[in-house]
Amino acid sequence: MRILVVAIVCLFSSSLLFAQQPLKKLKTPAPLATGAVTNNVYRNPELGISYKILLGWVDRTSQSQGEPDKSVGGQVLLAIFERPPEVTGDTINSAVLIAAESTSSYPGLNTATDYFEPLTEAATSQGFKVVNEPYSVTLGSRSLVRGDFSKEVGKLTMHQSSLVILSKGYAVSFTFIGSSEDEVEQLVERLSFASPAKH
Repeated sequence: MRILVVAIVCLFSSSLLFAQQPLKKLKTPAPLATGAVTNNVYRNPELGISYKILLGWVDRTSQSQGEPDKSVGGQVLLAIFERPPEVTGDTINSAVLIAAESTSSYPGLNTATDYFEPLTEAATSQGFKVVNEPYSVTLGSRSLVRGDFSKEVGKLTMHQSSLVILSKGYAVSFTFIGSSEDEVEQLVERLSFASPAKH
C-alpha cells in the first residue's frame, strides 16, 4: 500500500498545511460525481474526463475513497495500480490516481499553478525531488499545469508527474507513477478530455 499512501498523502496532506491558518468561510462546492469504469475506460462526464485503463491493472478506487473528508472537500475519483498494492515486488508498482479537492480549502488559490505550492511541499516531505517546476501543457483542447518529481527507492527510481486543472470549484489532479519517464508519458497519453457536462 506504500505507493497508494504516498500518492494520497501528496495530494491530500497539502490541505493540512493550511489548516492552522485563519480561513475566511468559503462556500464548499457541490460534491463531484465519482464517475465509473465501463469496458476498461473510466469516464466522468461531469468533468469531461476519460482514462483508458491498461488491461490487467487493479482498481482500488473504492478502498481509497473511505469516508469523505468534509473539512477539505477531498475525494478520490480513480486509483489504479499495475499490481495489487499489498503485493510486494522488485519493481515500481506503476499507478494512476485522479483526485479532487475543493478550492475553498485554499484561500488565494486562483490558478492550477497555485495548487502546486502545497502539492510540491507535500511531495518533497515524502522524499520526492522536483524534476520540473510547474509548466503549462495541452491535452487535446484542454490546458493543464504539470509538475514532475522523482524519488529513489532502493536501487530504483520512482517517477511521478502530476497534472492539475481547476473545474467546478475543485482542483482536480491527475498523478501518474512509473519506473521511467517514458512509462509515465505512456500513462499520461491514456488521459483525454471532452466538454464537461453542463448543469
